[in-house]
Amino acid sequence: MKDIITMEDKIKIGLFGIGLDTYWSQFDGLLDKLKLFQLRIKDRLGHPNTEIVDAGMVDNPDKAIGAAELFQKSGIDLIILNISTYALSHNVLPLIQRVSCPVIVLNLQPTGAIDYEKFNLIGDRGKMTGEWLSYCQSCVTPELASVFNRAGIKYHLITGYIDEEYVWDEIQEWIDACYVMKVIKNSRVGVMGHYYNGMLDVYTDITMLSAAFGCHFELIEFGTLKKLRENVSGGELRSKIGKFRDWFIVSDECSANDLEQTAISSVALDRLAEKFRLRALAYYYEGEGDTDYEKIVTTLIPGMTLLTGRNIPVASECEVKNVLAMKIMDTFNAGGSFSEFYGMDFNNDIILMGHDGPAHYKIAAGKVGLVPLPVFHGKPGKGLSIQMKVAEGPVTLLSVCQGGEGNITLLTAQGYSVEGPTLQIGNTNSRYKFPLSVREFIESWSKAGPSHHCAIGIGHISSRISKLSELLNIGFKRIC
Repeated sequence: MKDIITMEDKIKIGLFGIGLDTYWSQFDGLLDKLKLFQLRIKDRLGHPNTEIVDAGMVDNPDKAIGAAELFQKSGIDLIILNISTYALSHNVLPLIQRVSCPVIVLNLQPTGAIDYEKFNLIGDRGKMTGEWLSYCQSCVTPELASVFNRAGIKYHLITGYIDEEYVWDEIQEWIDACYVMKVIKNSRVGVMGHYYNGMLDVYTDITMLSAAFGCHFELIEFGTLKKLRENVSGGELRSKIGKFRDWFIVSDECSANDLEQTAISSVALDRLAEKFRLRALAYYYEGEGDTDYEKIVTTLIPGMTLLTGRNIPVASECEVKNVLAMKIMDTFNAGGSFSEFYGMDFNNDIILMGHDGPAHYKIAAGKVGLVPLPVFHGKPGKGLSIQMKVAEGPVTLLSVCQGGEGNITLLTAQGYSVEGPTLQIGNTNSRYKFPLSVREFIESWSKAGPSHHCAIGIGHISSRISKLSELLNIGFKRIC
């Protein structure tokens, strides 16, 4: 998932198995076998971003209360309930009721099927029953589902066998989604400046976004950045220009003054992110009538691109909804580059997408170019911008949509970044192909209600995003 995982982000998984204590004295060795199966599950749950709190085998109501107390004390984020064999639902309900977090129910057999010939050779019907009970997970699955449904408990069911890759792909997607949810909830999102005037689709309700995602929004004055720029040392300036040359292909057309002013802003942006402990930032400003501010706002794109590559995504035009989409994609380790629709190529059934930056350089096809722009289209001034193409291969588009009643929906589409000519205009610019035709795609996407911006990430991750939406209890829609 992430290069750096903080303790506050690490998710704690409460694992427990269920069984019927009456069985243990009846069928010798059954309990030990089931504990070994659960140990295999526990081992596979181990991951750099997880901590496992194992409550063992819960086989009576008293143990259910004890497990609930352990989970409450540990502050778990996700429950994984392993159906070991048949169990009474009254051993489960009091536990789940006492711990408020998502529940994953594992209906997993030891293998894909019983070895009938070997099983029947045992001969002893008592031993045969003991063997059969280790495959009896599906017996209790509808019982638990019925009780959870009637109790209003939300849960997610995974059915299969222990070593089936489908099962572990599903489990990992739920763990990833839970991790992303926790990171977003722990995120401080900066909002600096104001909306691009007139972009009504971009305007949003920050209170509703806070309620949906649990993150904190910090409203920041542009004057704070101006003050931070005034205290950048010569050593910091030179170091930052060096980083520009490390991370970008710096065009010979970039003037020394533009590089210096942009580097000063980049250092100040780093300090801003540190000062407010930011994990994302949405901004826009024009500074009309003040030459100092006008100079600052034309020097931000490279530094904000570096922040985005350091897992602090930045969205321009104060696109608050979209910076959350970028943060989600980034936390899924998919990138999440700021983008909008550029044009349609009906001859090749291709959609062109890009933006003037910031961008996520980690998903670029090669190094990102740093080039001068004689004019920022639709914005005042001129300065340095970035030029890149998203690496060819599978991609996912994500938009955080807000409906007329304030409801939040995650909108996705899966397609491919493909080869071919792009515009060399000092912007990000890529060619995308989707399962739908260009005409069908743009109409379906637009009617779903996004703003005209979206986040683009590498890989097909709509399934994981859908799980995140379930955990957050918000809407989800996939176009293709």
